[in-house]
Amino acid sequence: MADTKRDADRKPGTGTRTKREIERKYDAAADSALPDLTGVGGIADVVGQGVTDLDAVYYDTPDERLAAASITLRRRTGGSDAGWHLKLPVAHGTRDEVHAPLTDDPSDDVPDALRDLVRAHVRGADLAPVVRLRSARDLHHLLGGDGAVLAEISVDGVLAERLGSGTGTVAWTEIEVELADGGDPALLDKVDKKLRKAGVRPSAASSKLARALAETADGGPGPASGDTARDKPGRPGRPGTLQSADASAGGHVLAYCRKQRDALLEWDVAVRQDVPDSVHKMRVATRRLRSAFKSYRKVLDRTVTDPLGDELKWLAAELGVDRDREVLLDRLTAAVDDVPRTLLLGPARARLQVWGVAGRADARQLTLTVLDSERYLLLVDRLDTLLADPPLRKAAAAPATDVLPKVLLKDYGRLAARVGDALALAPGEERDLALHEARKAAKRARYAGEAAKPALGKAAARFAKRMKAVQTVLGEHQDSVVARETLRDLAVQAHAAGESAFVWGLLYGREEAAAAAGERELPEVWGRAARPKVRSALGG
Repeated sequence: MADTKRDADRKPGTGTRTKREIERKYDAAADSALPDLTGVGGIADVVGQGVTDLDAVYYDTPDERLAAASITLRRRTGGSDAGWHLKLPVAHGTRDEVHAPLTDDPSDDVPDALRDLVRAHVRGADLAPVVRLRSARDLHHLLGGDGAVLAEISVDGVLAERLGSGTGTVAWTEIEVELADGGDPALLDKVDKKLRKAGVRPSAASSKLARALAETADGGPGPASGDTARDKPGRPGRPGTLQSADASAGGHVLAYCRKQRDALLEWDVAVRQDVPDSVHKMRVATRRLRSAFKSYRKVLDRTVTDPLGDELKWLAAELGVDRDREVLLDRLTAAVDDVPRTLLLGPARARLQVWGVAGRADARQLTLTVLDSERYLLLVDRLDTLLADPPLRKAAAAPATDVLPKVLLKDYGRLAARVGDALALAPGEERDLALHEARKAAKRARYAGEAAKPALGKAAARFAKRMKAVQTVLGEHQDSVVARETLRDLAVQAHAAGESAFVWGLLYGREEAAAAAGERELPEVWGRAARPKVRSALGG
C-alpha cells in the first residue's frame, strides 16, 4: 500500500526505499463479497478504489533458495507501486519491502542493489523468472473518523503460471488486509474476527508466491509451501526449521547449528541494510556456531568442523572491526557526557566525534567488502554442505540427556581452571590477559548451555544463566582494558595537537577503577556458579 506508507529511513542502495509491511491473507471463493466493516476497530467508512490489473514476475534461483528463506523478489507492473520489490521476512505477517524503480531498458534485469542484499542466499547461482502472477485487485480503503487511511483491504483474483522448469497453472481468490504505516496492529485482529464470522479463513500459504510454487510444482508441493524444509548442498534450509527433531545428541546439536546458520543469513541482509545492532547479531551467530563446533566435538567430527571454525573466527574478527568500534564509541561518549562541565577541558567531544566518524566509515566499507568476498560466500556454502551431510560421530546417536550434560560440565571445568589461574595473578597486564581468556571460556560454556536447553530444560537454562553472569563481569573488565588503550591514544593525539589531555587522563583513571571493581566482584559471582550447584543442576 504505497499510497499510505512512508518510506523508511534505511536506503540499502541507490534509488531504493524500504517500508514495513504488516498484512494478513485469507482464502476466499471466486464470488466472495466483503462483509460490512464499518464500525470495526474505529473504521468509519470503506471506500472502493476500483479494480487494478497487476502483473508480477517472481525471480529465484533454479533450486528456489529465496523461497526456502521466505524471501520474494518480483518485478511488477500495474498499480501505484509498480517496480521491483524485494520482501524480507521480519515476523509472521510482517515483512520489510525494498522497492527499486523500473528502468527503460527492455531487459530490465534484477537491480544490483536488490541482488546485493540477497547475495549470501544466492551466491553464484543465477536469478531467473520462476512464476508469473496476474491479479485483478479490487481495492478498498478503510478510513477512520478523520478520513485517514487505517488499512487497505482487497479481493484478489489470482492466476499463477509456472515459468522456467514447469508449465503448470493455478487460479484462486484471496482477501488481503494490510495495515497503514503507523497503524495499530490491533485493528487487524478486529478485522480478522469480522472476516472469520463471515466464513473467511486465513490462508495456509505465507504468500502468493508460496502458494503458486506449491500448487504448480511437479509431483506436489515444493519447499516454498511451508510444509517441508530440506537442506541440500549449497542450499539454505528454511529459517527456524528443526529438521532433526529426535531425542539424540546429534539431532539436538544439528538443530541448534541450523538455527545459527539461518540467523547468520538473516542478519547478513540486515547488515547490508545498515540496520542498527545487526553487525552484533550476525557476529553472535558466528560465535555460537563456532562454539558449538568446539563444545560438541563428541558429536561432530572436528576434522571437518575445525577448519570451518577457523573461518568463522575470521568472519567474527572482520565483523568486530565495525561492532567493537561502535560499542567503544558509545562507551566513551557516555563517559565524556558524564564529566562535569568545569572539568571538560579542551575540545574532547569534537575529537571523539571525529575519531568515531572516521572509523565508522572505514569499518562499514570493510564489513561490506567482507560480505561480498569469495571467502565468505564459500564459508556459507561449506556450512550448508556440513548441515546437509553432517560428520556425525558415535556419540551423536546416543540420547541427548546422556551426552549434553557431560559437555556442559567439561566446559565448566575449563572455565574454572581459567578463573582460578587469573585470580592467582597479581593485578596487571598478565592478569588482564588471563581474565580475557576466562571470559572466552565463560562465553563458550554459556552458548553450550543455551544449545542444550531444548534437551535439558531448566537445568541447562540455569547453567547458561550462571555462565552469562560470569561472562558479564569478565566482559566489562575487558571493555575497560580496550577503552584504556583508546583513551591513551586519544590523549597522545590531543597532546600532539596542543590540546589539553586532562579529560582523557581522567577517563583513563575511571576505567582503571571500574576494572579493579570488577576484579573484586568476580570471586563473589564465581562463587554463585560453584561446581556443586552445576553438578546438581545437570544431574552430575
